[in-house]
Amino acid sequence: MASRPELILASASPRRLALLNQIGIEPEHLVPAHVDETPEKGELPRKLAVRLADLKAIAARQKAGQAGIGGNALVLAADTVVAVGRRILPKAETMEEASECLRLLSGRSHRVYTAICLLTPSGQSRQRLVETRVRFKRLSAREMEAYLASAEWRDKAGGYAIQGIAGAFVVKLSGSYSAVVGLPLHETVALLAGAGYPVHFNWLNQTTLTSV
Repeated sequence: MASRPELILASASPRRLALLNQIGIEPEHLVPAHVDETPEKGELPRKLAVRLADLKAIAARQKAGQAGIGGNALVLAADTVVAVGRRILPKAETMEEASECLRLLSGRSHRVYTAICLLTPSGQSRQRLVETRVRFKRLSAREMEAYLASAEWRDKAGGYAIQGIAGAFVVKLSGSYSAVVGLPLHETVALLAGAGYPVHFNWLNQTTLTSV
């Protein structure tokens, strides 16, 4: 009888790990994948999300192999892109970037694209893309200043974290809330189950987590 595959999460994001834990899944290995996230010329938001998720999965597979782990593992990677129309908003690293994001998002709708990629031990790649529409209230200058002071925006796509303070800005959400946080749970479970990972067994049995 073949042993069940291990799971590698190609991310250092505590949000993505927490979302997996929420549905009873504890990956055996955390292998953060660092790739160049610069959009290609003319690249659309949805294409960027899919491309980066694929690159992260491949990079994590290579890194795990170099560390001598995960020979029989599934590799799960994800990427989230926030866009206003065709304009891709950055993962804010400075207060100036975060401020510009808030000005663009204030009082209007935007789209959040989260792509997931699952690499099987045989090398097959399976992807899903989830699009969610989010509408923000019109933000006052005081609200913007207070949010910027919180620093919650740092390294967040679009300069905000919906699971945090910025949840108070959301007037309407159409689609997957967990995808906006960083990992669409319905699609993730479907991919894992389809690849033979014992999702439901893990609801009763927790595994040991190691990190590379």
